[in-house]
Amino acid sequence: MSATAGIRRRWTPSQIALTTLGALVSAVMMAPILWTLFTSLKTETEAVAVPTHWLPEDWTLQAWRNIFETGNITNWFVNSVVVSVCVTFIVVLVSALAGYGFARTEFRGKKALLGLVMAGLMISPAVLGVPLFTTVQAMGMVDTYWGMILPQCAPAAMVYILYKFFQGIPKELEEAAFIDGAGRWRVFFTIVLPLSRPSLSAVGIFTFIASWNNFLWPYMVTNNPDLMTMPNGIATVMNSYGIQWAQLMAGGLMAGLPLVIVFIFFQRQIVAGVAHTGLAGQ
Repeated sequence: MSATAGIRRRWTPSQIALTTLGALVSAVMMAPILWTLFTSLKTETEAVAVPTHWLPEDWTLQAWRNIFETGNITNWFVNSVVVSVCVTFIVVLVSALAGYGFARTEFRGKKALLGLVMAGLMISPAVLGVPLFTTVQAMGMVDTYWGMILPQCAPAAMVYILYKFFQGIPKELEEAAFIDGAGRWRVFFTIVLPLSRPSLSAVGIFTFIASWNNFLWPYMVTNNPDLMTMPNGIATVMNSYGIQWAQLMAGGLMAGLPLVIVFIFFQRQIVAGVAHTGLAGQ
């Protein structure tokens, strides 16, 4: 064993510079979250006091108690979970089937249909609000779960992501299964989907986050307080009782907590999914 084996290597100037830059970026990203947390632990009077300060002088959980007392936050949380999970399941299923169909099958009008799907990437969801609401109203789905779920299940971007990924799967794997007597559906579920877990995970996570944060569509399609999602419910409380900054910060933290948990537990899948979506170099 050499004498220098136990000596730690000194950091190079580039490592020091990158570490310092990373620490600064992390501090900038964490500052709003810490400010929100500290403000939620202040009294309403202290939250709007000028000059303001970071740490509360009088630590209190009153804002958190008021959030539970003045709003039906348990129902809002459950509604957000139900809507986001259903949207995620449907989007992943539809995107996988459509992406695989475009990548592996040939049919008349394929290019035109694929172009129509890709055109959906160029249309802002806000532009579709009125026609979607008219359609949902005509179908009698206003103030229902399905009215909030189904219009969010047109995943043009997710179809494209999985379409590009399926194109990268070697066809020889499927052809070998066909020779052994497997059908198209069996190949899809037993070979293609297991190989697509990174991309499917990324699509599912991104869809869940987008659905959880969706404010505009649930706000348009429901007026029933018992069906509101977290963003809509918290906004309603704030509009009804005025802007209570400490409560607003507490509600924002509660609404964002599930997303933080998702990122903490699935950050590897997110990174792996982005690396395997087939969009690198596009």
